[in-house]
Amino acid sequence: MARKPLSLNDGPESPFVHLCQPDASKSCGACCGLYNYADSGREDLAERLRGRTRLFRETVRGPEDLPRFSEVVKGREDGRKRYEVIHCCEYVGFLDEGERRVGCLLHPMQNAGRDMRDVSFYGRELCDGHFCPSYSYISRAEKLAVLEILDDWYLYGACITDIDLVKEFFRLVSEAAGEMPAPARFSDPALRKAARRFFELKLAWPFRSEAANRFGKYSFDGTDYSIFVIDYEALGCGKSRFDRIFLSLQSAFKNRRDVQKAEDLIRQHLEDVVGRYKELVDYH
Repeated sequence: MARKPLSLNDGPESPFVHLCQPDASKSCGACCGLYNYADSGREDLAERLRGRTRLFRETVRGPEDLPRFSEVVKGREDGRKRYEVIHCCEYVGFLDEGERRVGCLLHPMQNAGRDMRDVSFYGRELCDGHFCPSYSYISRAEKLAVLEILDDWYLYGACITDIDLVKEFFRLVSEAAGEMPAPARFSDPALRKAARRFFELKLAWPFRSEAANRFGKYSFDGTDYSIFVIDYEALGCGKSRFDRIFLSLQSAFKNRRDVQKAEDLIRQHLEDVVGRYKELVDYH
């Protein structure tokens, strides 16, 4: 399948960058509680979304069918959550046959113009007008670069909502490169691949804690949450310059050697990105 160019709502000059449904290759359902399930691995979520989508297409013809749909979904799915306060919407599913985009099955674009979002937990108005913190805290250039780098709904949703991970990546790359790479630079296959490998650490980090109450830098306890703190002193070392990245990657270190290995991994990934970027700049 050919890779489509960035979709920026009103074109490349628009100040608004659509993060929820940016293009045909990916989307984000994090604000619907997609990553808040206790079992939120890729395959678990894909199976959950696939079942909902099939059920919706087969049984829902109008709003009158939605109570039964909701009852069936809640009855057959594992509803355990990481954080009780965050609602997990049962109306999130796959929006395309290729299962590349996740989103609201009640949205009018999925139902021949008929908007059925009023039955959802948050209602149509809140769902229609909600913008996650990433809209405010991630810069336009950083958003466009991430959209260029990632083409995977699961990884994209996990990363675009992790403000620290995104901003630290581009801060460190910019410092080493001497400038913020223009988003279009990431259309280069080698640079995109190097950057994607960094973000893939979000899913395959060797020092990742598997504690059920951890998600990125957050620790959950029922209806309460806190920011996890890595006790570097107890590990026999000073605070790492990659601390924010380590927290985003849900790190748990056993000793100083673990920290050093983790720092080497992050450094190597960043050097791969910066090295390729400098090659492109020198070439041009």
